[in-house]
Amino acid sequence: MKVYFISGLAADCRVFKHIKLPTGYEAVYMDWIAPLKHETLQSYAYRMAEKMDTSQHFALVGLSMGGMIATEIANKFKPSTCILLSSVPTHKQMPGYFKLAYVFKLHKIVPIGLLQKISLMKRGLSPDNNEDKQLLKQVIKDSDPAFIRWAMDAILSWKNEALPASLWQIQGDKDGILPIRWARPTHRVKGGNHLMIMSKATELNVFLSEALAPLTPAA
Repeated sequence: MKVYFISGLAADCRVFKHIKLPTGYEAVYMDWIAPLKHETLQSYAYRMAEKMDTSQHFALVGLSMGGMIATEIANKFKPSTCILLSSVPTHKQMPGYFKLAYVFKLHKIVPIGLLQKISLMKRGLSPDNNEDKQLLKQVIKDSDPAFIRWAMDAILSWKNEALPASLWQIQGDKDGILPIRWARPTHRVKGGNHLMIMSKATELNVFLSEALAPLTPAA
C-alpha cells in the first residue's frame, strides 16, 4: 500500500528523514505544485491529489499545513487512514490569533524574509539534533517566498469543519505554532514541539505502525 506524505509550509520531504514505515508499505513524498491565483486550500489539495493513485487503497500522512491538505484530500477520496502530525483537521482548532491575523491581514504585511528568520530562531521549530538543525535551516532557505505568501493566506482563510474518517491526529504538548489547548488530538506526544517529526521520530514511528497495522499493505 502506498503512504503519501505531504510536508509542511516552508518544508519538503527532507523533514521526513527519520520516519520509517512498516514492511510492505511504500512511502511516496508529494512535491508542492504551483498554486493558482487566489486558489483555496481545498482546490489546491484536489489538484495535488491528481498526482496520487486514489483508485487503490492508500494512506495519507500530513505535516502541519500538509495535514490540512491531507484532510481535504481524505474528505473527498477516502483513504484507508489519514494521519496528521503537528496539524489540525478543522479551522475551529486553530488558535485565536490566527483569526486576528486574517482579519487584520497581517500575513500580507510582514516580509516573508522576516518570517523565515523567525522560523529559524523560534524554539518550537528547532530540532534537538545539530545535524537536523542545519537541515532545517537549509529547507527554510530553499523555500519559495511566493508560495509561502499564498499558503499563509490559504491557511488563514481555510474553513473546513469536516473530520476525515479513520483520523489519527498526533500533536505535541509543546507545539508553539498550533497549541494543543485549541486542538482535539487523538494522540499526544509529551514534549513534542511543532517539528517533532525530527525530534520525536521514534515515538511517531510507533504511532504510524499502530495506525497502519489494521490495514493490508498488499491491498
